[in-house]
Amino acid sequence: MSSTEQHANQVASSDQFYRFLRSGHVLRSLLREFLEEDFLRQVCPHRLTRSQFCFLKLIAANADLQVGELARAIGVSAAATSKNLDKLERLGLVMREASSEDRRAILLSASAGGRRLVRDYERHKAAQLAPVIEALGAEKTGILCDLLEEVCSGMLARAGHQRETCLRCAGYFRADCTFEKFQGECALRPRRRGEVEA
Repeated sequence: MSSTEQHANQVASSDQFYRFLRSGHVLRSLLREFLEEDFLRQVCPHRLTRSQFCFLKLIAANADLQVGELARAIGVSAAATSKNLDKLERLGLVMREASSEDRRAILLSASAGGRRLVRDYERHKAAQLAPVIEALGAEKTGILCDLLEEVCSGMLARAGHQRETCLRCAGYFRADCTFEKFQGECALRPRRRGEVEA
């Protein structure tokens, strides 16, 4: 066994390594359950899945998005995309219309109600999370964010494959995204006349 492998084994068996993994998993589950699924149930009068809400958020951020672009961005089949769009359209959250330039192209846009749902969700999430961030303080929050970006960049650099588009940030787009170079174009980067600010 090489000295590099021995060192890696020592790190992997240390308390710090398991503390990092434990805290990382807890943070992930809290963000998903407490800050996404619970909030979506509280804000949304419809029974939307996280995937359907992701569709809605992407459409709201990029007006006149084509169905094919949406399927590629989300990374699902055309059939699954159509099924999710059918529900969003039935609920009056999304509209489909043929392009005036190419009648074969179907353009998507969020309705006023769809855009309002996305805004309400983000405001509710911010209201719940802001006190936690405020209690942590600006300095610690900045350090934590820098460390998280460093860890994520290190992991993505080792991932070995690049996606066509990236949705890892769940739509919290930044113009100077650290991760875009590892993961491909941001699927939620506003490309046209964006209707919802991230």
